[in-house]
Amino acid sequence: MKNIIFLLSFSILFQSCYSYKKIDYKQNEIKKSKKIKVIKLDKTNIEGQLVSINENEILMFSYNNGQILTIPNAEIESVKIRGFSLLKTFGLIPSVLLTGFATLLILYALFA
Repeated sequence: MKNIIFLLSFSILFQSCYSYKKIDYKQNEIKKSKKIKVIKLDKTNIEGQLVSINENEILMFSYNNGQILTIPNAEIESVKIRGFSLLKTFGLIPSVLLTGFATLLILYALFA
């Protein structure tokens, strides 16, 4: 029982350590192999790894289908880069611990 609770809290904890930050991709230099999310004008999201970028298009390796996609700038609404979020990480730890403690108290009250 302890192992299951530990495993669930650990997986929830590290699931939210990353977030996407919206950038102006035409003016900012995005490093190659950076994980990005492209939101197209038709509201479809494409997550993947940046291969190259120029003034006309973005080339990226898509995680959805495993192919290299060419996305013209005319179809792009916004680009977000993935980054580590300290606030989400350290804000989540106390909430997971409090939830686990509350669950244990409820279980103890039910079975005691």
